[in-house]
Amino acid sequence: MARCGAGLCCCCGERESRTPEELTILGETHEEEDEILPRKDYESLDYDRCINDPYLEILESMDNKKAQRYEAVKWMLVFAIGVCTGLVGLFVDFFVRLFTQLKFRVVQSSVEECTEKGCLALSLLELLGFNLTFVFLASLLVLIQPVAAGSGIPEIKCYLNGVKVPGVVRLRTVVCKAMGVLFSVAGGLFVGKEGPMIHSGAVVGAGLPQFQSISLRKIQFNFPYFRSDRDKRDFVSAGAAAGVAAAFGAPIGGTLFSLEEGSSFWNQGLTWKVLFCSMAATFTLNFFRSGIQFGSWGSFQLPGLLNFGEFKCSQSDKKCHLWTAVDLGFFILMGIAGGLLGATFNCLNKRLAKYRMRNVHPKPKLVRVLESLLVSLTTTVVVFLASMVLGECRQMSSSRHSGNDTLSLQDISEDVNSSIKTFFCPNETYNDMATLFFNPQESAILQLFHQDGTFSPVTLSLFFLLYFLLSCWTYGISVPSGLFVPSLLCGAAFGRLVANLLKSYIGLDHIYSGTFALIGAAAFLGGVVRMTISLTVILIESTNEITYGLPIMITLMVAKWTGDFFNKGIYDIHVNLRGVPLLEWETGVEMDKLRASDIMEPNLTYVYPHTRIQSLVSILRTTVHHAFPVVTENRGNEREFMKGNQLISNNIKFKKSSILTRAGEQRKRSQSMKSYPSSELRNMCDEHIATEEPPEKEDLLQQMLERRYTPYPNLYPDQSPSEEWTMEERFRPLTFHGLILRSQLVTLLDRGVCYSESQSSASQPRLSHAEMSEDYPRYPDIHDLDLTLLNPRMIVDVTPYMNPSPFTVSPNTHVSQVFNLFRTMGLRHLPVVNAVGEVVGIITRHNLTHEFLQARLRQHYQTI
Repeated sequence: MARCGAGLCCCCGERESRTPEELTILGETHEEEDEILPRKDYESLDYDRCINDPYLEILESMDNKKAQRYEAVKWMLVFAIGVCTGLVGLFVDFFVRLFTQLKFRVVQSSVEECTEKGCLALSLLELLGFNLTFVFLASLLVLIQPVAAGSGIPEIKCYLNGVKVPGVVRLRTVVCKAMGVLFSVAGGLFVGKEGPMIHSGAVVGAGLPQFQSISLRKIQFNFPYFRSDRDKRDFVSAGAAAGVAAAFGAPIGGTLFSLEEGSSFWNQGLTWKVLFCSMAATFTLNFFRSGIQFGSWGSFQLPGLLNFGEFKCSQSDKKCHLWTAVDLGFFILMGIAGGLLGATFNCLNKRLAKYRMRNVHPKPKLVRVLESLLVSLTTTVVVFLASMVLGECRQMSSSRHSGNDTLSLQDISEDVNSSIKTFFCPNETYNDMATLFFNPQESAILQLFHQDGTFSPVTLSLFFLLYFLLSCWTYGISVPSGLFVPSLLCGAAFGRLVANLLKSYIGLDHIYSGTFALIGAAAFLGGVVRMTISLTVILIESTNEITYGLPIMITLMVAKWTGDFFNKGIYDIHVNLRGVPLLEWETGVEMDKLRASDIMEPNLTYVYPHTRIQSLVSILRTTVHHAFPVVTENRGNEREFMKGNQLISNNIKFKKSSILTRAGEQRKRSQSMKSYPSSELRNMCDEHIATEEPPEKEDLLQQMLERRYTPYPNLYPDQSPSEEWTMEERFRPLTFHGLILRSQLVTLLDRGVCYSESQSSASQPRLSHAEMSEDYPRYPDIHDLDLTLLNPRMIVDVTPYMNPSPFTVSPNTHVSQVFNLFRTMGLRHLPVVNAVGEVVGIITRHNLTHEFLQARLRQHYQTI
């Protein structure tokens, strides 16, 4: 089935020394029997509005009241997205707590009993039974929907950047994601639920405004107003921000995350809607969690799934401060260390991901499940043995003394106090390693942030090393898994270790260990994900302490700069490994040595304004292009064109270089039309050429002015080239009139929109905007149509449905201008049109990727 992968190949193909069409014309190869081209993995999203006749009909019928109602519906949908995202977070949090408490209650009772009886092996088997069962269920859900694996942030980043990853925003995805992540977290894997919450919110934002479901066919409402890539991506931005807000209780951070992580197009109205959606998600989750956990409905004590608690010094310690100016120097050094550790983490995870792509993914899906179970088995055994063998039994005390390795039970919160574990230790002592490993990850973070003198340096070092290696191995297996919480735990242990060393060996008794734990968490997380603005605000909102703003910002900046010196962020690495054509924020300065003509694809596949069904079917069957320029042949200028007149074609060198490829495309279309059932190729325009040929001395400018109001003067449905045509007939200049999408052409054919030779184009049936977008986002494939019901001699008038005014650029436009226009406007196709309206090429996302531009720059230097 021919399906367009426009993000990679819209109206363009792979650049080679000789294309298949060139080899065909040169007689060096035989035409392939199978003309159906392979399906591409990724498609681009189109943010540009198609201002065609059906869309103009909607605008004409819309007055101020309708526009206000339309905007009000949009606000209500944004609020509904926030509420639903909060409810998804509530669902995940409730069952994670339920399963985790059940597991730890059973295992704790078994450990306490078996410590005396000497049957700890039975306790380990019980823990393995819980963890392996939960991880197995999470892996099964990923088998149902493979895109549900991982955190989902790379996929959402691609979507916001303009690339559609297959199945990334389907209803089945959010179900498997939400259920899978609660099993993977409850199964004891070193993963978090915050990243999948972002993906879940984005799926809710994409699906809710559509009022239909592909998975559940019965969910179908007649509400076609937001069924376009433009509106859908706005809602996905709001949903992703709501996911961040629900995960961390950070609505402003969620808004900045949606902006920083790849949204190509942004405006003030969208910012306000996204912030409102984030607030709704935070309010919903906070309201229900506070009521369910504390029975205090309306108190709003738990704003997000992850809460860092309140940072404050002990009242008895007058010398303690959260941080001082002297500490900034240590924070900078911690930022450098965090960047180095993050770069190491990303390097190791990249090698693991490559190994999985080569040795695990090609094998049967059961192998992926076995890998997940192996990771779960290893993690469980390491956690149990580390707590039993490496943990230290430390004395509990009812008083707190600065710098002592004691724990005050009076100055800590009830949650932190209840999370202390006494595994394998005698009375009045606790196991510091088990306190970190045998607790939910959120409780372990609270321990590292708010306990003073609880953990020895050896315990912190071993905990950091084990968590670093196991979380690096875990991220990428076939289970839903987030990376925020494991990174925060690693960094918090590192920061707490630094604080302990400074207290013990340098004598800085005034420092607050919780601040260093927080800075360490920010440094490591920043070194892994390389986020700056949004992560700063997320951490500030999570701590509810504005004085931490400056040290967190400095630490994240230093960590990012240090890590970027070695490699990219973890999400960018996984995006690159999948071959997604992601566009950066801007191009390098050296790229301005290139022009649009250097990177465009001159090998065009085009259609005429009035084209026979047989020709359209041939084009759609033999290409994977997603858009086609609508052109007419400028017969009046053909002599000047063949002479190389610069006024007519100031890019004639590009046309001459693509003559062979154009000939190959036209011959391929001609041969395919001849093989079309019940079709005969006839050239009806020969007799008109002589009558329409202008005098040699006729003024060209006057001729163009006369044709201003006759946009398609040389319109013959059978203008497809025949083998008897001369070179002059084959390669006339192509006057550009608009752009027609593959989905639009297939919809026209599917609904039988055409007219016969004996009729005028006015008799052709008209489709409304709702009818054109009814099959969005999955339009039928050309190979799914019943061609026997189509008369190949009928003619389709595509002019009412094409985009007559797409964004275009000149061949001499600098690459930086092309890139900025393409990215900021969220385009999918950018035609290159010269000074007199001739289309000479087209630019797509593939032509603007970093790798493609680098290759073109090398060719530019070679020609110089």
